[in-house]
Amino acid sequence: MTSSTVSFDTVLVANRGEIARRIIRTLRALGIRSVAVYSDADAEAPHVREADDAVRIGPAPAAQSYLDIDAVVSAARASGAQAIHPGYGFLSESVGLAEACAESGIVFIGPSVDALQVMGDKARAREHVLRHGVPVVPGFDAKGLSDIEIAEEAGAVGYPLLVKPSAGGGGKGMEIVSEPARLRGALASARRVAAAAFGDDALILERLIRRPRHIEVQVFGDAHASVIALGERECTLQRRHQKVVEEAPSAGIPTHTRERLLAAAVLAAESVSYVGAGTVEFLIDADAPDEVYFIEMNTRLQVEHPVTEEVTGLDLVALQLRVADGQPLDVTPRVRGHAVEARVYAESPERGFVPSTGRILLFDPPPGVRVDSAIETGSEVSGFYDPMIAKVVAFADDRTTALARLDEALARTVVLGVETNIAFLRALCRDRRVIAGDLDTGLIETLLPWEPGHPSPAQLIAAKKVADTGTDEPLRTSALWRQRPGWRLGAAAVPEAAFAVLTDDGEEVELREEEASVGQGAVHAAVDADGGIWAAEGGRTVRLRPLDRRRRMLHRLAQREAGAATTEPEGRAPMPGSVVAVHVADGDLVAAGDPLVSIEAMKMEHQVLAPHDGAAHLLVAVGDQVRRDQPVARVTTEES
Repeated sequence: MTSSTVSFDTVLVANRGEIARRIIRTLRALGIRSVAVYSDADAEAPHVREADDAVRIGPAPAAQSYLDIDAVVSAARASGAQAIHPGYGFLSESVGLAEACAESGIVFIGPSVDALQVMGDKARAREHVLRHGVPVVPGFDAKGLSDIEIAEEAGAVGYPLLVKPSAGGGGKGMEIVSEPARLRGALASARRVAAAAFGDDALILERLIRRPRHIEVQVFGDAHASVIALGERECTLQRRHQKVVEEAPSAGIPTHTRERLLAAAVLAAESVSYVGAGTVEFLIDADAPDEVYFIEMNTRLQVEHPVTEEVTGLDLVALQLRVADGQPLDVTPRVRGHAVEARVYAESPERGFVPSTGRILLFDPPPGVRVDSAIETGSEVSGFYDPMIAKVVAFADDRTTALARLDEALARTVVLGVETNIAFLRALCRDRRVIAGDLDTGLIETLLPWEPGHPSPAQLIAAKKVADTGTDEPLRTSALWRQRPGWRLGAAAVPEAAFAVLTDDGEEVELREEEASVGQGAVHAAVDADGGIWAAEGGRTVRLRPLDRRRRMLHRLAQREAGAATTEPEGRAPMPGSVVAVHVADGDLVAAGDPLVSIEAMKMEHQVLAPHDGAAHLLVAVGDQVRRDQPVARVTTEES
């Protein structure tokens, strides 16, 4: 890009977390004043402090703050911002915000209202691009149809089917239906999530490609009728339609398929006279990669835009600003090397990927790679927003080296205070199919369930030292050495009484004397407000609760009683959140595995299932806030 000058000097960033920090970074580099917005839950968030100015826009729930168009536009007016950058998620594809900006004389850093209206509705977008010669997956728009009519149309298309919201993106609300008997439940769940996340419960249904690869093309358009493609990204590694690892370029698709992808993406963007950054998403059959199928267009910057920046050398946010200012595109796309991005989520793969909340006791990002993070030491991860807390991006001349560098970087990424998927991400980087580029969107599911590992001797030693010091300050191995002059990782330990801990999975683990002389690299540890000790090593983190003699005795008695009993009668919340649905009436007879209630947190919905056959007795109602492990229903039998 030849110039970084734009006509506006103040930009309001209508977002939060890592994307707000990312946009603020470019604004600062260009000498443009940045204005952050924040909810009550984010008053102390890093993006608020890093901006030149910040405006409160409401309470913690997104619907009353980050999704409040009037509050966002009022903040822009009050701060003197001439433009609003919506980031991604929240209002980034909101026709209402774009229209409000136009009425207020504020530049919306995004496409036109017409483009948002066409591409923001998946069903309408599908029909629109089909008329312009872009191939689509067989399916239909379910808006206005009854469940009976939908079932008839679904039968004509054929199972398996993918049910997804017309509005929004990010995989939210998507349901796979393998047989007609499961269609009604999938429709209800998809509508509920779509209404909560996007304010629109309209759905579309498409034929499910059994081994799909998800590949998207980064496009840019300007106000001078120029549209270009900046290469493609592989987004196939995903779980429940939520992307986990992305890379650029894609993992070895045929040259003619790549050319077809880029041409189809440009054609789709040109069909709506697209202006700004956008992403056109396609499916390819892994077993027959010659055909491409349009699935949707995201009219915004994407979470995974850093991998495109790494291989093109472009600052996509700066390019957005220039295009929004009416300047022509003056870039020639060139792709070099390979970049891979891993999304670090506050979630527990061992417990079915349920979200994790809490205070960050220590965040130590790896050196030598790009890290876009929403957190820092002391940050609070709440259940109000998306569980992604950081992105780690590695670049190299070739794909194999990039994957290896990402694995090494993840091994050196330390997050204490919440559970994360870092160890799971490392396993993906080392999976033979991933390394070979033999990808499909179901690959991650073949690695599940993800079994919890045992705490290593080094983690136990670190936990013991933290327990001995009685400090709540995070300790690294070097700090441990200062705290205990006679103790070293890799050196003999002074004989002491056995040290025992309880894992979050209820397993009792003891540090044996012969293990006290191990050395396993850097270990970080810290204690939380409840006395739990977090210990991280090689990207893997465990939470341990020290057991004295009395606690060990009580735990073993409880285990003995549990072993003699039948299945626990309570269905418990897998995470803190809000009850969004109750699937049974009090006293209903249920079978083991039947859904009892649904709980939502961090834009994800999880069902609590009946532990065994019996009569259900509800302990919560829709709208109730629940804690992790709180009983939400009890299933009684004649014996109990």
